[in-house]
Amino acid sequence: MGVRKDSVVAGERGARARHRLSQPSSEPDEELMRALYREHAGPLLAYVLRLVAGDRQRAEDVVQETLIRAWKHAGQLNRATGSVRPWLVTVARRIVIDGHRSRQARPQEVDPSPLEVIPAEDEIDKALWLMTLSDALDDLTPAHREVLVETYFKGRTVNEAAETLGIPSGTVRSRVFYALRSMKLALEERGVTA
Repeated sequence: MGVRKDSVVAGERGARARHRLSQPSSEPDEELMRALYREHAGPLLAYVLRLVAGDRQRAEDVVQETLIRAWKHAGQLNRATGSVRPWLVTVARRIVIDGHRSRQARPQEVDPSPLEVIPAEDEIDKALWLMTLSDALDDLTPAHREVLVETYFKGRTVNEAAETLGIPSGTVRSRVFYALRSMKLALEERGVTA
């Protein structure tokens, strides 16, 4: 008997809410909002929770926004026949979709604090190394320097370097061998060891 009584009370509440909506009013009142909330907030929250993958805070925000829109558009709801729940469900679904689209359109925000703790590459060491290397290259003969530049710095094969320099590939190999040996000595003189 208690269950029947509860369903009768719930039916009366729903009837009152529909009655409040059907009465023409220039401005929606608090009772309408309370009636909408009592009758529809629970089921609407359960529906929206499924749409937002269980994010309760987001679901509550969507339900609140849906009920506010219903309150603001009470005139549309006045013309509705039957339950307003389909209208509320449609509005809630559109709010979720719009929220998803806006998050997709906006770049993801990144916290810059992890970048502050990453040590920067020491540019001074790199600059000193390049200066030492350049200085050591100046100690080589022009023939040795040009084969090293072609093979090591420009990344060409022995045959490509030979074609570019206009010398036989055997000569390139020989010059590279002696140029590397001279380069090693020049770097050791500057305090660089392998």
